Amino acid sequence: MKIAFVGKGGSGKTTLSSLFIRHLAANEAPVVAVDADINQHLGAALGLGEDEAAELPALGAHLPLIKEYLRGSNPRIASADTMIKTTPPGRGSRLLRITEDNPVYAACARTLLLDGEPVRLMATGPFTEADLGVACYHSKVGAVELCLNHLVDGPDEYMVVDMTAGSDSFASGMFTRFDVTFLVAEPTRKGVSVYRQYKEYARDFGVSLKVIGNKVQGPEDIEFLQDEVGEDLLVTVGHSDWVRAMEKGRPAAFELLEATNRLALQCLQDAADDSYAHRDWERYTEQMVRFHLKNAESWGNAKTGVDLADQVDPDFVLREGVEAIGGAEGLEGAEGLEGAEGLEGAAALEGAEALEGVEALVSPRPHPHQPAPQPA
Repeated sequence: MKIAFVGKGGSGKTTLSSLFIRHLAANEAPVVAVDADINQHLGAALGLGEDEAAELPALGAHLPLIKEYLRGSNPRIASADTMIKTTPPGRGSRLLRITEDNPVYAACARTLLLDGEPVRLMATGPFTEADLGVACYHSKVGAVELCLNHLVDGPDEYMVVDMTAGSDSFASGMFTRFDVTFLVAEPTRKGVSVYRQYKEYARDFGVSLKVIGNKVQGPEDIEFLQDEVGEDLLVTVGHSDWVRAMEKGRPAAFELLEATNRLALQCLQDAADDSYAHRDWERYTEQMVRFHLKNAESWGNAKTGVDLADQVDPDFVLREGVEAIGGAEGLEGAEGLEGAEGLEGAAALEGAEALEGVEALVSPRPHPHQPAPQPA
């Protein structure tokens, strides 16, 4: 399942996405975690030190390798140089899978052990001094969009993406690439404003949007969120001693997270798993093509000097069971590609995010197959 966490800055989005990743790992589910936020803090939230987080390879720095691998032998793509962030797969393209080994993961992912369970972590990479004033952050997350376009994931497999804050995610078609989007909203007028923007922008694209009410302190906060977002409210979350200890760099074993909080995280997983029944690969592929043609016309054709509409394979539908030409095989000549060895000296994170007020999970809306939590 492809899962996004979105919300305004400071809402607790990164912390909640990290808790969900830990929950999936504790359930022994295959997980690829992606930090696609302009402020790169997911690694720190998953327990990396500042130096370790700074050493994560940047997806954007490995874009030539990613393009060359995914292009495969697709006859509609003469050169990887003509691939843009929206380029769709076709017959001959290589596809990505959650559990395989491939050159993209080898160059761009690092495996973390969360309470002994492995999770692959990838990051777009932070802004560097060379980017300031001249580069758009969406050029960095383009690598994530390209990978999502070529990802074939099945049930009980998860790619969890911590998206950039606010409504910036709508600057690309990436917001349509997910089975479910969890929006973190505080019980304030500003807190629900991003929800309204997302709801409006996503209205015509079939985006499954579920709200996590965060920083909730009592029944009045819950009532406010219910009034503002209605049935989209899935769970509400409040304070957690476990999270406070984690923010101080002294996390306990994840199994010691409060029981109510674990139940709330299970509600998130159930919501994601339930969305699988509504997965529509044909619509997914059609939306991919739609955004590609839009980008081709607006800037892609001029940048590459070719008609990128020719990259669309009209008879190809991305779906489970479709054969990729490369799969887990190595990329011939990958070692000769710039960036294939990993990014050395990546710009250090300027301090770990002060994941303030996070925020443990209380009063989740019960899943239909689970009993509602009882008050202490």
